[in-house]
Amino acid sequence: MLSHLLVGYDGSESAKHAFQFAVELARLCQARIRVVSVLQVSEGGADACALLMAETNNERLEEIRSELAALAPAAMDRIEIVVLHGSPGDLILEQVRQYDIDHIVLGHTERGALARWLVGSVSADMLARAHLPVTIVP
Repeated sequence: MLSHLLVGYDGSESAKHAFQFAVELARLCQARIRVVSVLQVSEGGADACALLMAETNNERLEEIRSELAALAPAAMDRIEIVVLHGSPGDLILEQVRQYDIDHIVLGHTERGALARWLVGSVSADMLARAHLPVTIVP
């Protein structure tokens, strides 16, 4: 039986569909959901990054909370939301280990070949590296 789901969330339509799928799955299994949003910081000094991360985290957390509450208001008591900074694949796998996650749910947005080559695909990365069930929602 599933008890802890992780949903990767970037605000895209496919991420919203993935979240809604996870809410229904969590309802059926009486599981909890950990929503993980990863922001990537690419430039700037350590102090600038620290300030940006603190401000951005709070703003993004409130945006996500509002979006998810609009999608599934009755499920919010089962949901924990975190905003992290770094490589999405690495951070998702770290969350899996730290929080005893037993299922990952991700959206998938089709990108062109160049974009996939430059930034990769989190869903493809998780399918290759995760050692637990992964559901990809279009």
